[in-house]
Order: sequence, then C-alpha cells, then structure tokens
Amino acid sequence: EVQLVESGGGLVQAGGSLRLSCAASGFIFDDYYIGWFRQAPGKEREVVSRISIRDKTTYYGESAKGRFTMTSDSAKNTLYLQMNSLKPEDTAVYYCAAEPLGPAYKDYLWMDPAQYRYWGQGTQVTVSS
Repeated sequence: EVQLVESGGGLVQAGGSLRLSCAASGFIFDDYYIGWFRQAPGKEREVVSRISIRDKTTYYGESAKGRFTMTSDSAKNTLYLQMNSLKPEDTAVYYCAAEPLGPAYKDYLWMDPAQYRYWGQGTQVTVSS
C-alpha cells in the first residue's frame, strides 16, 4: 500500500524557515514522480515543486522559485522541502503527492494535481506577519 506521511509544519514568523518531510512507503521512490502541493483556505490546490529522481528533474512553481528547495533521500524514501524567507501568503496545508512513472503521466501537466493519484494527509504551515 502506497503511503505518504508529511511532517514538519508549524507556526513561523515571516522571514523564517521550515523544513517539511514526506516519508514514503509501499513503493520504490525512484520509480515515481513526487510533488509538493499546497492549499490555502478558499483557494485551489497549487503546485510547489516536483521531483523525478529517475529523470533527474526538479521543477518549481513560481511561488517557490528562489526560496524553496526540494531534495530527496532515496535510502530513507523521504522527500524534503526546505522553505526559506517565508511569507504570510505561504500559509497553507502542504501535501506530498506521488504518481508512478509511465505513459499516464504527462510531464507538461506537472503542475496539475489531477496527475497524482497518491496523496498524504497534509501538514499545516502558518506564517505570521
């Protein structure tokens, strides 16, 4: 059974940093596209970043560029999101999502949450001003 468990969220002041973790189980890490998404109250879910270890590609959404860094540890089957220079508008529930490598996944739609069939429960990040 594929499972994704996020952790590391919390309350931080603007300008601060947080590191989120996504522990994956039930699948081979390297054989999946894995992304971070976030959803703020009243807003649609939006992509933060996505990694493909096999393809050696990492993409970032506009809100994450220059401030967030996504890394992975295949030995631990764990994905990380280092978030620096946090802003109040970064406040959201952050989700980890995964989709197997294969023809069903369209790389040009990497930002679309519908591309990912497996989701974690999310972790709350709150940035105070």
